[in-house]
Amino acid sequence: MPDFEIYTPTAEEVHSGVLGRRMRQFNYGFVGEYGQSQPVWVSARDAQGELVGGLRGFVFLQWLTVELLFVDEAARQQGVGRKLLATAEQKARDLGAHSVTLSTFEWQARGFYIKQGYEECGHIDNYIQGFQLVYLKKFLTA
Repeated sequence: MPDFEIYTPTAEEVHSGVLGRRMRQFNYGFVGEYGQSQPVWVSARDAQGELVGGLRGFVFLQWLTVELLFVDEAARQQGVGRKLLATAEQKARDLGAHSVTLSTFEWQARGFYIKQGYEECGHIDNYIQGFQLVYLKKFLTA
């Protein structure tokens, strides 16, 4: 076995992007070249111009990954979350996405996503303090 050393890379090494480029080169051998991730950002504000919610995600390999969707408690049950999600899904379609994936804790918005056509595709029990982390997906229609 060759000699090697496990170490903590410097910030310069991490920011150089060498590791990511090497991973992409490896992946290209299986699925061909693919583009960079494309951000999908959507926000909502009230009549006074105050931020009441938003969604942050990205499209990569034809999937929208929702990283964050939040609506202020006072603005909930008014369609804000539904409209944020629908707008992000349309932006993702425009960027070539065919599906969406996300995760949510069971105390957060699992039921909301199910109502929007998402289906559970996995979960991790007892992820934190006895709560499940739930993975959901949705296939986008044209």
